[in-house]
Amino acid sequence: MRWTKASAVELLNGEWMPRLGLGVWRAKSGAETENAVRAALAAGYRAIDTASLYGNEADVGRAIRDSGIARDKLFVTSKVWNDEQGYDETLRAFYRSKERLGIGAVDLYLVHWPVPGKYKDTYRALERLYDEGEVRAIGVSNFKIHHLEDLMGVCRIKPMVNQVELHPLLTQKPLLEFLRREGIQPEAWRPLMQGRLDLPLLAELADKYGKTPAQVVLRWHLQQEIVVIPKSVQARRIEENADVFDFALSDADMARIDGLNEDRRFGMDPDLVRGD
Repeated sequence: MRWTKASAVELLNGEWMPRLGLGVWRAKSGAETENAVRAALAAGYRAIDTASLYGNEADVGRAIRDSGIARDKLFVTSKVWNDEQGYDETLRAFYRSKERLGIGAVDLYLVHWPVPGKYKDTYRALERLYDEGEVRAIGVSNFKIHHLEDLMGVCRIKPMVNQVELHPLLTQKPLLEFLRREGIQPEAWRPLMQGRLDLPLLAELADKYGKTPAQVVLRWHLQQEIVVIPKSVQARRIEENADVFDFALSDADMARIDGLNEDRRFGMDPDLVRGD
């Protein structure tokens, strides 16, 4: 086994996915992304999340290849963008991503958004890639319950992951309950609310546990069995975000953080997505 239960979760197909990874959304192509990935790997991260849209897959792959870390010790995710969706288009998009990454098989490949009229064919292409061993796991991103129910009505292989915006101001409890019932692993993007951490409760809990507000929020995710991929390009922040495995929030404090929910999105509502 490549991972332990302390550091990773087991997906539906038996593959293991690290609980903590580095997101590189909006990390600039070139040195910024490469240096962030290098800092993350040096800090002990073993998962990197990128996407076709981000324009930095080649930089992620270069940093991984230069790291000297065995490929089977790392977990790399990419995603097919909206204007690349459709069956044949997705297959072509995947091979472009694979070439840019230059690391062989991709560990997890996701449908980035539920583009109306396309995401079923897009996912069918992912099933083919999975069958052919090009990817080790497949899933979706930004799918609501109704999208998942629609997809699962026709797919052969149940999505193994659903990556969604999730944080204390958008707790997504009904979606989490659905994912747990179905055995689909939840993964949170924008877990730190794009740095909007100046909430009195988070400051109080940070003081109580001797941690930063960011670390408290990441711990809140982890204790819900949510995979988390905080984005940063600063080595100090990257190291800080990884220092979340030596404490535990009480049940009462977990509930208090839950109480911050406002159903507030900082990103796009998946029901408003278009194919461009």
